[in-house]
Amino acid sequence: MSNLKDRDRPLLAVLFDADNVPAKHAANIMREVTTIGEPALRRVYGDWSNGHLKSWKEPIHALGLVARQETSNTTGKNATDIGLVIDAMDILHSGKFDGFVIVSSDSDFTALVNRLREDGLNVIGIGEEKTNPALRNVYNRFILVENLKGEDEAEEKAAPQAKPKADMNRAYQLVRNAMDRCDAEDEWISLAAVGLSLRAAHPDFDTRSYGFAKLSGMVKAMPRLEFSNKDHDPRVRIRT
Repeated sequence: MSNLKDRDRPLLAVLFDADNVPAKHAANIMREVTTIGEPALRRVYGDWSNGHLKSWKEPIHALGLVARQETSNTTGKNATDIGLVIDAMDILHSGKFDGFVIVSSDSDFTALVNRLREDGLNVIGIGEEKTNPALRNVYNRFILVENLKGEDEAEEKAAPQAKPKADMNRAYQLVRNAMDRCDAEDEWISLAAVGLSLRAAHPDFDTRSYGFAKLSGMVKAMPRLEFSNKDHDPRVRIRT
């Protein structure tokens, strides 16, 4: 079985559903995955005889993905989904990996994600904004491809766009609720604890959805909260 204690970074199995995620996002997705762990296994599933998947040819070679052929023999049956699920279970039983990354916006994978989590593995989802909340919420963490930026977009990413007041009000309420769920000895609460509380309650929470690269930057932009980094210990409290 996998033993994370023997490694600095978790070993990840990354499974792409080519029928459900545009190839143009592949490079940004893999770049994001490397910030989470080591993508030791990286497979992409689809019926490669189908012309609509030809855009995957370049990222498959450039990113070192292994293309798995899933031929649809029956109309209306999704061979790609079935092939991905079968492989995922084989990978799970191999005991070699610490977690999975499922790249798809397809709600049909809800049962698979639940099953993988039952074995104690960390399961991360990456998909488009159209992804059903029911699927988003079964993951340990869900990342929107719309929030991922390429290296040539770094400057844009570093300068967050102003968000509507309604969006920031919602962000504040999410942070405030997360703070209420944290145990604290005084009015100051560890920002790391707030982040963990946010992710536990909302797997698809991402500060980038509100125009901020980090939680600290978002908290600093909230007038009703006070941020401190004294002794390099980021903390937050309700402003008095």
